[in-house]
Amino acid sequence: MENSESNISKINRRNLLKGGLALAGSTLLASNSLAAQVSNNDRAVTGKRKLGKLEVSNIGLGVQNMSRTYQTTIPSRPEMIRIIQKAFDNGITLFDTAEAYGPWECEKILGEATSSFRNKIVIETKYGWNIDQKTGQRLPGLNSRPEHIKVVVEAMLKRLRTDRIDLLYQHRVDPAVPIEDVVGAIKDLIKQGKLLHYGLSEPGAQTVRRAHAVHPVTAIQNEYSLLWRGPEETILPLCEELGIGFVCWSPLGVGFLTGAIDENTRFAPGDIRAIEGRFSPENMPNNLALVKLLQSWAARKKATPGQISLAWLLAKKPWIVPIPGTTQMVHMLENSAADSVKFSVDELNQFNQELSGISIKGLRLPQAVLNYSAVEAPTKP
Repeated sequence: MENSESNISKINRRNLLKGGLALAGSTLLASNSLAAQVSNNDRAVTGKRKLGKLEVSNIGLGVQNMSRTYQTTIPSRPEMIRIIQKAFDNGITLFDTAEAYGPWECEKILGEATSSFRNKIVIETKYGWNIDQKTGQRLPGLNSRPEHIKVVVEAMLKRLRTDRIDLLYQHRVDPAVPIEDVVGAIKDLIKQGKLLHYGLSEPGAQTVRRAHAVHPVTAIQNEYSLLWRGPEETILPLCEELGIGFVCWSPLGVGFLTGAIDENTRFAPGDIRAIEGRFSPENMPNNLALVKLLQSWAARKKATPGQISLAWLLAKKPWIVPIPGTTQMVHMLENSAADSVKFSVDELNQFNQELSGISIKGLRLPQAVLNYSAVEAPTKP
């Protein structure tokens, strides 16, 4: 089984990027054939944990790329629906999307896929980018004006085919709108039964405190993985202090932690990873030490590098939930099976000791995108 899992990892993730998009079709056929041989990937997500008071599966599913992949290709909509439905069959109850994904298309896909089991899952989505509500055109900057939020939520409910949103995040803090005004609008929507919980994504720490003082924050959603551990400095301790859950976007480092990216990788035009400093030719050789560590532990634990990465996140805190995204069934099954990969106390200590010798070089995103993170909302006049 270990050899089969190793082969799947190489074929599905690494060779898909190394070999180029022209080989993608034949690669996927090969990967699906091999996937059937790996019983480990049939293991369901059985564990539960709490985001604040909201119970969800240990691992969620992100659907961001289901309307357009990193490589800028358009996935098969029927296949995306099958992946979402199979994820639910496999024990996943947390599904993540956003108004900006598409825009609007990923909410529509998720709504269609989950309509038959809507009451058995948790749907989380996000607002906050400045999107024209009539045309879907992405306008400059952000928009968290209270009246805009309420219009956005009405449209979300229709796209998601539901009467309420379980968890609604502000996608990025709006530097023009006091967070107290934002949470005031959220409270109105909660009173109307259109929202159940709310959260913030990539916020400044003081903004979290101010929001929590108006109405309890259920979860923070930030990038967090073995490749980017920035939240450990301020946000994770703050979540623990205030009893806030934490959801990790990009928990597999946009594919890097699976072994899919190395010094020979050439990204497709339009793939944002091509302009991320951590994947530059200067930084890649240094950063690949992390992948080698994961490959070593994957062999030891009879798992895949991606599963080791997710298991490490799950072992950090009982209120941390990763939401790996994918457009391939075999990857969703692999990610789900990470719930059964466990570290003993000694193993975790040893892994962290080996990890401490690795320092990642390069920015996680282009600076223009990073400028939207860790922003503090203005105070009320």
